[in-house]
Amino acid sequence: MKASGRELIARGVPRGLMLLIGGASVVVIIAGLKLGAWLLGPFFLAGVIVITLSPATRWLRAHRVPGWVSTALLVVLVYAVIAALVLVLVVSIAQLASLLPSYAGRAHDLVTGLASALERWGVSPQDLRPATDDLDFGRLVGYVRAVLGSVTSFGAGLLFLLALLLFLSIEAAMAGARKLAVTADRPGIGAAITEFVHGTRRYMLVTTVFGLIVAVLDAIALLIMGIPLPVLWGVLAFITNYIPNVGFLLGLAPPALLALLDGDWQLMLAVIVVYSALNFVVQSLIQPRFVGNAVGLSTIATFVSLVFWGWIIGPLGAILAVPLTLLVKALLVDVDPRARWVNALLASRAGVLDRQVPADAERDVTRDPE
Repeated sequence: MKASGRELIARGVPRGLMLLIGGASVVVIIAGLKLGAWLLGPFFLAGVIVITLSPATRWLRAHRVPGWVSTALLVVLVYAVIAALVLVLVVSIAQLASLLPSYAGRAHDLVTGLASALERWGVSPQDLRPATDDLDFGRLVGYVRAVLGSVTSFGAGLLFLLALLLFLSIEAAMAGARKLAVTADRPGIGAAITEFVHGTRRYMLVTTVFGLIVAVLDAIALLIMGIPLPVLWGVLAFITNYIPNVGFLLGLAPPALLALLDGDWQLMLAVIVVYSALNFVVQSLIQPRFVGNAVGLSTIATFVSLVFWGWIIGPLGAILAVPLTLLVKALLVDVDPRARWVNALLASRAGVLDRQVPADAERDVTRDPE
């Protein structure tokens, strides 16, 4: 039998050595995750999509639709949505790459005007030269074309993702039986997995609904203001809505800069105001109430997870930061009653904290602040 940490300490193993061994294990696991990011990201994305849409297959089966038909319909629907999204991105980025060179003169005038304004405030041209030399608009056009090339060369990864979706959708038919078998032998693990599935599904559904609302409103507003490529910026707003905390800024920056190049600073300010009214109010005031109730993670825990998974997996990790954190929480915290105290550090609602602090302990803390 394997000895637990307390048993090792009782046998004379120093606690410091246990901490070093645990820290080394964490480093090895993180290194492995980073090396396997090419597989972890698409696999988990496919799993999250299947988890989110699995109620649709159950609804179809409840209405006497054969299992293979419901699975096929779900897979075809997901394939169609992904294909439409990729098509819109490819066409829009190609249009953006052909449009940006026409703004080169405008960009140069803006940089020159900014340098003149700063010079009037006592900043010499020599001080500005290193910064202005780095502002190469042609380099920006090259970056956009490189992004277009990476999107168009995404074919192999997309085929891998589609294959994962197909296999996981087929396996989802047996998920209920597998969960019952696990729960019968390990009730704690079964309950943790169930909570992870429900939390992930609620988060994805809420985020998708709000993302669609914000994307449509943003695209309509940009179309009314005459900003080029409103559909592209609407799709960008929809995708960045899955990125917690900073997604709003990532979706705002490109259309605001394009408004400055296409018009003037008043048009850019109008885009910022409209985005703030539509995106900030919905994403920062309304949506977190639903998302917080869905996943139970605090703002700081969500932000740390965004930085961590973005570093491990890349942009896909930033989009999947919350579901990945829920999975780690289910596997490391929820399955072990001795680790439930970690929920007090991650929880987003006072009610969760109140249920985890016994009344006697709360009275003791009140009596003795130390």
